[in-house]
Amino acid sequence: MTNLFSSEKMQEIRNIAIIAHVDHGKTTLVDRMIYQANLVRQPENLGQLILDNNDLERERGITILAKNVSVIYKGVKINIIDTPGHSDFGGEVERVLNMADGVLLLVDAFEGCMPQTRFVLQKAISMGKKPIVVINKVDKPNCRPDEVQEEVFDLMFNLDANEDQLDFTTVYGSAKQGWMSLDWRKPTDNITPLLDTILEVIPAPPVVEGTPQMLISSLEYSPYVGRIAVGRVTRGELRTGSQISLCKRYDVVQKQKIKQLMVFEGLGKTNVESVGCGDICAVVGVDGFEIGDTIADYEHPEALPPIAIDEPTMSMLFSINNSPFFGKDGKYVTSRHIKERLEKELEKNLALRVKPGLSADSFVVYGRGVLHLSVLIETMRREGFELQVGQPKVLDKTIGGQRCEPIEDLSIEVPEEFVGAAIEISTRRKGALVRMEPRGDRTLLEFEIPTRGLMGLRSNLLTATQGEAVIAHRFKEYQPFKGEIERRNNGSLVSLETGEAIAYSINKLLDRGRFFVEPGEEIYCGQVVGEHTRERDLNINICKTKKLTNVRAAGSDEKIILPPAIKFSLEEALEYIQDDEFVEVTPHFMRIRKILLDPLARKRNSDSEDC
Repeated sequence: MTNLFSSEKMQEIRNIAIIAHVDHGKTTLVDRMIYQANLVRQPENLGQLILDNNDLERERGITILAKNVSVIYKGVKINIIDTPGHSDFGGEVERVLNMADGVLLLVDAFEGCMPQTRFVLQKAISMGKKPIVVINKVDKPNCRPDEVQEEVFDLMFNLDANEDQLDFTTVYGSAKQGWMSLDWRKPTDNITPLLDTILEVIPAPPVVEGTPQMLISSLEYSPYVGRIAVGRVTRGELRTGSQISLCKRYDVVQKQKIKQLMVFEGLGKTNVESVGCGDICAVVGVDGFEIGDTIADYEHPEALPPIAIDEPTMSMLFSINNSPFFGKDGKYVTSRHIKERLEKELEKNLALRVKPGLSADSFVVYGRGVLHLSVLIETMRREGFELQVGQPKVLDKTIGGQRCEPIEDLSIEVPEEFVGAAIEISTRRKGALVRMEPRGDRTLLEFEIPTRGLMGLRSNLLTATQGEAVIAHRFKEYQPFKGEIERRNNGSLVSLETGEAIAYSINKLLDRGRFFVEPGEEIYCGQVVGEHTRERDLNINICKTKKLTNVRAAGSDEKIILPPAIKFSLEEALEYIQDDEFVEVTPHFMRIRKILLDPLARKRNSDSEDC
């Protein structure tokens, strides 16, 4: 029998995943690699990103979905996997590392190692991946590449990296300006030093002969062929048209056939007859698979260990929109639409869970954090959905008979004059200060804080520090319950009428609080239109117009100048609401409302709770 995996036939391959904190420049670096391989002509606008092609990713400047591209350099195929940097997308990170043999750890030359760098790096090191450290943005003022390199070594040592992993190569440069060098004081004019380092340092995938095996690590969707399984061939060879076994969880095995095989080439995919061991490919024709299933031999199927995914730490109630403005703005408004959309999301979003709610029109959705769930809500509203979302709830666990809750590592970087305010706000929310480190004219504060304490923390910190705070957090572990945390102290200003908000009425009520609506906006009875200056809720009427009298006309009063209305982002609104409120989300509007719209029903409900 001839050896199918001889070096003459097999193309040399390197599989690398890129790890970095949010906004440290990994997507920009991958784009530079694509330009270097001449797959795409370099655009005049260097800020234009190829990989973050999802509208939401471009707006927020973060990577949400892991993506695959490949470049050919010196005859070697480099498969590059761009990973999300935010710990809320841990489900994405977990599975893409299964496809890689090494990682590029990208670190900002000024900020150094941040919490989310640590989150993904910890997973990569525990899986035995070989790292290359890339210290990016060395063109920034106040950058400190040598100190950051020391920090990275200390971090890897603390994460129990082995000798081989600690003996890493460091490459310096600026992805935005398109250069890399082994010495940051000697800029080059391209990124070939990085590509050469990848070929030298990252091991080629081991070639294992035998029956075929591939762990499905990701999926893509095509309107023409449906779901496409993506993964790395870990043993043997897959062939187009061959019969295979799909090994699912709980020892379920299904016999199926591969209709089409594709490998990643540049930014696209190419049809091939066979895929050898070590390459990443896309398989068409496998039905009913889940991420973590194994494609194996038809006659003698052997399953690979399934992917372990981080458990959800937060839940949120999704329900149909039943406000008076129901159906005015969205295309998909029924519980059937929402149910089908959530089921579709479950197919590719590993860290998500969905259970039926108390009523037939509601669903409890479990996720990794407010950002993880808000990205889903934002995507749904852009697709034309109307829905209502309840207050995020943190999931407790009973461990050894003791009530435990999720704890996060929180880092806050603030100017020196705001250090006291940042510490006070965080400790009031049961945060424990672990480390305090000066960084030029700014100070880095690190806390251990319950996930509950993060609700609304960002907006409070930004207000207290005049927008200067840089905040990041990641899940650490479950610890014993820390006690009650004070929530929002101010009550809500709730509309008593349905109609149009009138400037005259808002002006008369400015001493009662801050408003969320502008004059002329359509509002309804039970909608939260502002924040009260006191603790209790206050019912108000801001639809009342100034009446015409025999003394003067209705419009001849002094010109009213109102302060601008407060407008929340989706995450801010979710962190702001109380447990008797919903956020109503439609394609063009976002409103906060009371669950019980009728003021009498709310009063009866609060009276019964007091009893």
